[in-house]
Amino acid sequence: MRTALVIGTGLIGTSAALALESRGVTVYLADHDPEQARTAAALGAGTDEPPAGPVDLAIVAVPPAHVATTLADAMRRGAARAYLDVASVKAGPRRELEEMGLDLTPYIGTHPMSGKERSGPLAATADLFEGRPWVLTPTRDTDTEVLNLALELVALCRAVPVVMDAGAHDRAVALVSHMPHLVSSMVAARLENAEETAVRLCGQGIRDVTRIAASDPRMWIDILSANPGPVADLLASVAADLDETVGALRALQSSDEDKRRGGAAGIESVLRRGNAGQVRVPGKHGSAPTAYETVAVLISDQPGQLARIFADAGMAGVNIEDVRIEHATGQQAGVVQLLVDPKVAPSLAAALRDRGWALRQ
Repeated sequence: MRTALVIGTGLIGTSAALALESRGVTVYLADHDPEQARTAAALGAGTDEPPAGPVDLAIVAVPPAHVATTLADAMRRGAARAYLDVASVKAGPRRELEEMGLDLTPYIGTHPMSGKERSGPLAATADLFEGRPWVLTPTRDTDTEVLNLALELVALCRAVPVVMDAGAHDRAVALVSHMPHLVSSMVAARLENAEETAVRLCGQGIRDVTRIAASDPRMWIDILSANPGPVADLLASVAADLDETVGALRALQSSDEDKRRGGAAGIESVLRRGNAGQVRVPGKHGSAPTAYETVAVLISDQPGQLARIFADAGMAGVNIEDVRIEHATGQQAGVVQLLVDPKVAPSLAAALRDRGWALRQ
């Protein structure tokens, strides 16, 4: 691939353009908002000047509702040898293109499974897709050269290609992305009118659950409008679980011992089902989940503290598998949770104590 045209210079389009430019591909940028394309160009993502002729690959990075019309326009004017989109929903845009009567041999639907709470070109980074799954949804009509160009794009962005059927993809993202986002928003909405004294007690748990609720509502309306059926089906099953859980909690308030036992059993059931589902979430690099042990280190909120901890762990010959930070309420301090192989946790704890760190049991 020598040349590419990125249509839509938001977070995903600009990040792809930055990755391609950094690897020697000449990238042309286009957007319905010329100022946004100029911003992406100023960041080094390419040029906002139009290409002199057809490029090797056109990447359509617009909201799902506009994918089909944008692709159709690019295909009719012969903008590229091959075309793909990066929308988070796949079956709908392809169906729209088929209804327009277009030749879809030069097209493939794709979806990089990466993003941020922030949107727009200023949030873009060249490494956004590194190590992340990038779904490709070829059909029997997809030209081999088009599939190869899509695979080359994924490789240049250092993502991991995953081939799926479009419908299976849409059901999957409803489960792992779209439905969780709505649930996160519903939980966060409980905080809107909560008493300030209650909100000040927020800890890492509520931060984890509500983090993705900070995303742009307009963007999510576009996404959910393109995949409403699968998301509604999943939310209906969540609603059924909620009804049963509410009933079990009410039973725990009863003076009847049998009802309380039934309520406790109902709560235990939903918690254990949650355990069973959580262990299926892939671990590092998409591997099987691994149980790590936590070494909790008390830390002050000052420059260089994290670097010191990591350096001391490195000197102890311990690889930190994951890290979490829990900030203390009302204090410039917190706890850094170092997740490590259980076999090395005791030696890491001893080494950190020897270097003056205070550990929380």
